[in-house]
Amino acid sequence: MPEQNSSLSSASQPMHRRTLLQAAGLGAGVLAAGGLAANRAAAAPGPGDPTAGALSSVDSGDGTHAADAADSSAASVDLPLTGGPDFPIGLFWPPHPYETTLDRYQEIKDAGFTFLITGNYQFDPQSGGYALQMADQVGLKVLISGDPRIQAIAQYLSVTDDRSVPSSLTTADATSWVRAALASYANHPSLAGFNVFDEPAQSRFPTVGALTGIVRDVAPGLLPYSNLVPGNGPDYAAFVQAYIDTVKPPLISFDRYPILTDGIDLNYFDNWAIYREASLKSGLPAWTFIQSVGYNNHRVPTASQLAWQTNISLAYGCKGIQYFTYWTPDPARGEGFTKALITADGKQTPLYGAARRLNRTWLQPVGRQLKPLRSESVQHANDDPLPPSAVAFTPGDHLTSATGDAAVIGLFRNTQDDGTRYLLVANRNPDAPASVRLGVNQAHVGSVATFEPATGRYRGAAQHGTLKVHLKAGAAALYRLSPR
Repeated sequence: MPEQNSSLSSASQPMHRRTLLQAAGLGAGVLAAGGLAANRAAAAPGPGDPTAGALSSVDSGDGTHAADAADSSAASVDLPLTGGPDFPIGLFWPPHPYETTLDRYQEIKDAGFTFLITGNYQFDPQSGGYALQMADQVGLKVLISGDPRIQAIAQYLSVTDDRSVPSSLTTADATSWVRAALASYANHPSLAGFNVFDEPAQSRFPTVGALTGIVRDVAPGLLPYSNLVPGNGPDYAAFVQAYIDTVKPPLISFDRYPILTDGIDLNYFDNWAIYREASLKSGLPAWTFIQSVGYNNHRVPTASQLAWQTNISLAYGCKGIQYFTYWTPDPARGEGFTKALITADGKQTPLYGAARRLNRTWLQPVGRQLKPLRSESVQHANDDPLPPSAVAFTPGDHLTSATGDAAVIGLFRNTQDDGTRYLLVANRNPDAPASVRLGVNQAHVGSVATFEPATGRYRGAAQHGTLKVHLKAGAAALYRLSPR
């Protein structure tokens, strides 16, 4: 996949979720649906209506205004998916309305997913509500995408009280539209929030920010979510920072699909380096999408390549993994989509089984360990030549050497640093096994324990100053380094 240096890469990756959403009919018809929503908003519960209780709070519980609270990571603590101990594992492009059944949603749950983003023709309150009804019964969370009222504002209007601005809504009117949208879904415990705008251009940041703030004001317990296009270089880093400064989101998320027909997209590491830095600076959790489908110039990933994307992301501090896609988009859409986890006609592919094993036996338990931790460093050992923005391994307080095959080494600590470090060693190679020997600095490290996903516990590892790590293709291992 060719990349644009120091810029957004939407031109080099033409098919993203936004393209799928627009191809599904969210064009001019959204405006008509938005106009209908304005009429419904008049009947929606207002701030003084006793039925509006769950939808109309402006206080986060500690005296902080909800919209302002989004400036810090503390704002994410109690939100669906970002809060709690479970690592969020999501999917894009779920079963279409004719396949939105209890069995299909149980199939999603069985594969270890914790949430889904609606789509695949679920772009009206009726089909979105039915998806929520299925999710209620199996214990999944749902981000509603494509609600016509939210999308009309996000894509076509501006939110401002300056009545001279063309194609604009006042803050009060926009709030009424959001309330109307919330009223369509609010009785479902599976509702986690809204996909406010997928891959917004920077010119839409003020509107996305206004919507994000409104959702936080009227429904502080819901997640206003948006995902950004991928990119590289200083201009893209400035783009991400502008998004954080303008939108004040509860998290940052991006998509990049590195499994190309002619190899691996090495700019994947630079993209992650930018998000890791932005996450640490802002205190916001960073999420990503992993490629789980083939399309133009992108091949269908193998099981090890699926794991590789996940483990590289974890090493760089990822706090949420999303799959693109779950259901295979219809061939009539173009872009050469091939088999995802589920085919277009509803059959499981080998990737479904691979994702199920990965999610249930690795990502769920390891994600719970890593979710509350802070990334301290990420280094590439024995990786020559280094990918763009990758940092080479150097000896430090906890590791003195790294020899053998190439690996990505992530070091983490508790938010309140007690001296304990958590070490994630990820195979740099998605297609072949690796063996790495790590020198342990015994002046600072008292003991090393290996995390066992099957039990959720750490077991003492015999290392005698050297930790021998053997990894399958694309795999990783997690260790706890206790202070001396």
